[in-house]
Order: sequence, then C-alpha cells, then structure tokens
Amino acid sequence: MTQRKSELTQLNVRVSHRQAPALAASLTTEASFSLTDESTLLIDEVADSIVDLRARWNTLMRGLIASEHVLYYRGEADE
Repeated sequence: MTQRKSELTQLNVRVSHRQAPALAASLTTEASFSLTDESTLLIDEVADSIVDLRARWNTLMRGLIASEHVLYYRGEADE
C-alpha cells in the first residue's frame, strides 16, 4: 500500500450565538478564531491531512458543546 502525500486541508466555521464572546473564550487554546460582532464567531482550522482536520473538528465541537451546556445551565444560552 502506498501512502499518499499529505495535503493541507482547511475548515471554516461560522457560529451565530447570542453569547459568541463566551464561546470564543472557550476556544482560546484550541483554535484560531475571530469575532465579527457580538453574535458571530468565525473559526478557521488548518491541518496537514483530513484525519488531522477531523480530530481538530472533534476537539472544537466538544469545546463548543461544553460551553453551550454551561451557558444553558446558567440561563444564558440561545433558546
């Protein structure tokens, strides 16, 4: 079996949420992101392979889901 050459892969995610700054804070050590306004979070991920990008996606989603749960239990999440 021949291994294929790795190619750079990229993922761009736009998240709209009333507490976008709080979600962004949860990603400080996990991803490259920017806030376009108080309710929109843009996340950019780059990896050397689709396998690495998938792992980054999973980590990113776990962080966002955990943050959303905390906001929900504090009564601050989007309804």
